[in-house]
Amino acid sequence: MSETSFYTRAAFYWANVPATIDGILGGFGHISDIDIDGSKAFLREIFRFKNPPGRQLALDCGAGIGRISKNLLIPLFDKVDLVEQDEKFVDAAKKFIGENNRHLGTVYNIGLQHFKPQKMYDVIWCQWVLGHLNDYDLISFLERCNDALIRDGVIIIKENITTTNEVDYDEEDSSITRPYELMKQIIDEARLQILKTDIQLGFPDDIYPVYTFALAPIEPSDIEIV
Repeated sequence: MSETSFYTRAAFYWANVPATIDGILGGFGHISDIDIDGSKAFLREIFRFKNPPGRQLALDCGAGIGRISKNLLIPLFDKVDLVEQDEKFVDAAKKFIGENNRHLGTVYNIGLQHFKPQKMYDVIWCQWVLGHLNDYDLISFLERCNDALIRDGVIIIKENITTTNEVDYDEEDSSITRPYELMKQIIDEARLQILKTDIQLGFPDDIYPVYTFALAPIEPSDIEIV
C-alpha cells in the first residue's frame, strides 16, 4: 500500500466514526475508566522521579474528542494543547472539555505526520494513535517531540503491542500494531531512552496487550561513541 493510501484510508475511517467515547475506542468505551486510572498511576510514578517533569504544559497527540485531556491531563497541568486531524473530533473536544476551560490551550487540527510542535512541553502524551504513522514518519515525529521537551520533560506512549514478532495491519482503520522489539528500535532511532515501562491491567483478554512507555532524550553522556 502506498503512503498516501495508508493515510487517506485512515482519515476516511475516522471521518465516519461518531464523536463519542465508544466511537473513538472502537466499541470499547467501557474500558475508558480503567484506562484513565492506569494512566494516572503511571504518571504518579513519573512525578516521583528524582528529576520529575514540570506541570505547566502538556500535549495530547491524536486527542480525539479530548477524553485523555479532560480526564487525565487537565487535572494535572496548567495548560493542555491538543493535536487532532479530524475536524469533527476537534469541535467535539472543545465542547467536551469546555472552550472556556482555563486549562485548554491551543488545539491543532492536523495529522501527526505533518505536526511540528511550536512550543516546549513538560509531557507529550501519545495514546492509541501512533499505529497510524508508518515507521519513517513515527521516527520523525518522535524526533520532533524530542526537540520540543522542556528540561526533564517526557514523552509518554501508550499503545497496543502484538504478542508475536510480526506487525499486524488492520485494513478497516488503516493502522499497524507493532511488536515490542520494533517499538524499541524506533524509540532508539529517535534518540530516545526508555525511563519506565508498564503493561495496563484490567483490560479484556481478547484485545492486544497495552504498554505504556516513558521516554526522555538520550543525554550526550549516555551516547556510545563509535
